[in-house]
Amino acid sequence: MKRHITCLSRILMQNNHAKTIPVARYLSTQEATDRRNHLFTLEKKRQQEKIGRIEKIEVNYKGVPKNVTLVMNKDISTPYDCAKHMSEWHVESSALALIDGNVYWDMHRPLTENCTLEFQNFTVAEPQQVNKAFWKTCSLVLGACASIAFKNDVTVKLHSFPGPDIRSGSFIYDIDLPSLPDWTPSQHELYTITAEFVKFARQGHLIERLEVSQDLALEMFIENEHKSSQIPNIAKTNGKVTLYRVGKHVDISKGPLISNTAQIGRVSITSIHKLTGSTDSEVKQLHRFQGVALPTGVILNHFAFSILTERAKKLNPARSPINKYVERHDASEIVAARAR
Repeated sequence: MKRHITCLSRILMQNNHAKTIPVARYLSTQEATDRRNHLFTLEKKRQQEKIGRIEKIEVNYKGVPKNVTLVMNKDISTPYDCAKHMSEWHVESSALALIDGNVYWDMHRPLTENCTLEFQNFTVAEPQQVNKAFWKTCSLVLGACASIAFKNDVTVKLHSFPGPDIRSGSFIYDIDLPSLPDWTPSQHELYTITAEFVKFARQGHLIERLEVSQDLALEMFIENEHKSSQIPNIAKTNGKVTLYRVGKHVDISKGPLISNTAQIGRVSITSIHKLTGSTDSEVKQLHRFQGVALPTGVILNHFAFSILTERAKKLNPARSPINKYVERHDASEIVAARAR
C-alpha cells in the first residue's frame, strides 16, 4: 500500500541512515500538485500568523481619478487591496503595481513600508514590464495546464521556462514527458491543450506570491528531480525561493506576474517541439510547449492573430536548458528560475 510521501520523509528523517536511503518518488502528477498546494497554504498561514502586532503604513496613490493617501496594514495589505479602495476598474485592469516610481510589484504581494503606488495596466505609455509579466504568467499557466491535460498514467515533470522575449513570438515551457519519448502532438491535441488553457484562464485565478526557505522548497518539489536540482542554485543568494500559486498549481518564478488569469484573453497553444540533450546531459529530451496570447481587452482580427499564430509555431530560439553549454550560466538565469 502506498504511504503519503510526507510520512515517508518523516520516517527517513528519524532513521539514522536517512542520508543513504533514497526517498521513493511515486506521487502522480495530480497528487504532487495537491501536496504542493497544501504545503503552500500551510506556509502562507504560518507567515501571516507570525506578523503579530499590526502596524500602519501610508500608501500615497498617484493616478486617476486623483491622488490620495491610503492608510494600510504593513506586511498584510497589498496593491490589490488598495485598488479595492479606488474602483472596480482599478481592480480588474491593474496588472502590476509600481512602487516609489521604480520597483515593479505583484498586485497580491504585501506592502512592507510607506510608499508611493501607481497601477500598471496593458495600455500604459511604457508597457515593457507589464508585457514581460504577462508573458511569464502565460508560461506559468501553460505549465499548470500541461500538468492536467494528460491522463493520470502519464508522468509530467515540469522543467523550466526562460525569461520572456516578446520578439521570439511565443511564450514557452520546457517539459519532461518520460513515458512519451516519441510523442508528436496532433493538431487535435494542441486544440485540447488550448481549451484547457482557456478554461483555466477564464476561472480568474488570483496569482499569489510566497517566499519560502530552501528546505521547504525542496520538500514541495521532492518528486521532481529537475526542480530539486535547480532550487539550491536559486536559493544560494539569500536562502529563499520565490513561489507563485495559480489555482492549485505552484511553481518557481522570480516574477513579478500579473494579477489574475482573467487578464489573459485570446490564446493559442501553437506547437510542441522536441529538445534533445547532448550525450552527457542528465536529461536526454524535453518537449518545448509554445503558445501565443493577448491580454483581455486587446482586440485583433482573425487574420492578424493567425499571423501571430503561424509565427509562434516555429521553434522558439531560447536556449535549451539541457545543453551542456547552458548549464555554465548562473542557474538563476535558466530555471523555472529563469523566469524573469
